Amino acid sequence: MQQDTARSEKIFLVGMILSMTCWGISWTSGKILSSYSGPIIISFLRFAFTFLSLLFILPILKSKLTIAKAGLLDLVCAAIMISIYTFLFFRGLITGKPGAGGVLVTILNPIISYFIMLVMNRRRPTRNEVIGLALGISAGVILLKLLTDASDIFRAGNLYFLFASVSWAILSVFTSRSSRYGEPVTFSFYMYGISTLIMLFFTDWNAVLTTLQSGDGIFWFNLFFSATVTTAIATTFYFVATAKIGASRASSFIFLVPFSASLGSWFFFNEIPQVNTIIGGVLGIGAVLILNRK
Repeated sequence: MQQDTARSEKIFLVGMILSMTCWGISWTSGKILSSYSGPIIISFLRFAFTFLSLLFILPILKSKLTIAKAGLLDLVCAAIMISIYTFLFFRGLITGKPGAGGVLVTILNPIISYFIMLVMNRRRPTRNEVIGLALGISAGVILLKLLTDASDIFRAGNLYFLFASVSWAILSVFTSRSSRYGEPVTFSFYMYGISTLIMLFFTDWNAVLTTLQSGDGIFWFNLFFSATVTTAIATTFYFVATAKIGASRASSFIFLVPFSASLGSWFFFNEIPQVNTIIGGVLGIGAVLILNRK
């Protein structure tokens, strides 16, 4: 029994590490995709291909397709929030740098998520939590250059990345409750289906066809990586984790993302990490680790 538990924990650990690495590289992949079309078109294609990927994955996992009626509100809210996040993600990448954006968003996600959890639970933070949140706020101030150049927040996609962090933190609250209504993978399946319909409402179908017809091998590879590998597999695994160990605890693994995001953007776009990105990233990692200490 103990061996089975230890084995499942190792699989879970490896799965989270690989998922977070994929998240980091997805910033570089997203930057490449954003050069082919607008954020709404790319978001729609990503959701549609993710939905189709999960359509094949669900039978392999032998997951049930039923969701409790009580979870419909959370499901719709989650679909709306991930639609907003994905749009902001691609919109920010049009002008912003993938390495800096990957560090900013993934560092602020767990910090904002923790704030939301404290407010929802109506409790005061402990001493460790105060220290962690203070470090997190300091990390955000440094990453956004609020002390040296506050106007920088309105440039290079930073404002979009900041709002993306907030939307993802709110999204985590809804996905953390997904196991109450059925299997988290099934919850993700319906969530991406609804998100596809939401984006379809704002999508120019002619622009979609043009993008697909003009897409080369690089486009299709990055669309597959972004939709199937990063979203259908890695993000769904993260949602399973939030349902299993909670949103704030699962967020502790996010500190792996800034490194892979920075390395990917450095390798593909020659984006050398700036001093504020390094210092803010280190402080943010320290904040997340302190917030998740037992």
